[in-house]
Amino acid sequence: MSDECQGKSSWPELVGVEGKVAEATIQRENPLVDAIIVPEGSSVPFDFRCDRVWVWINKDEIVYQVPTIG
Repeated sequence: MSDECQGKSSWPELVGVEGKVAEATIQRENPLVDAIIVPEGSSVPFDFRCDRVWVWINKDEIVYQVPTIG
């Protein structure tokens, strides 16, 4: 993570949580980021951005990877 990013940057406590709940929690805890739900197997850009958090969900819409700024 880059030093210029502000606010909370990682949410390990959200692994196992429903994706929409995780999305809302992330945006509440760090209003500087946009949490984006991504279904397992999807492609995402590899560029680093301080205002973006990928929320990876499985087929049951449960977060399976720690959401982090990136």
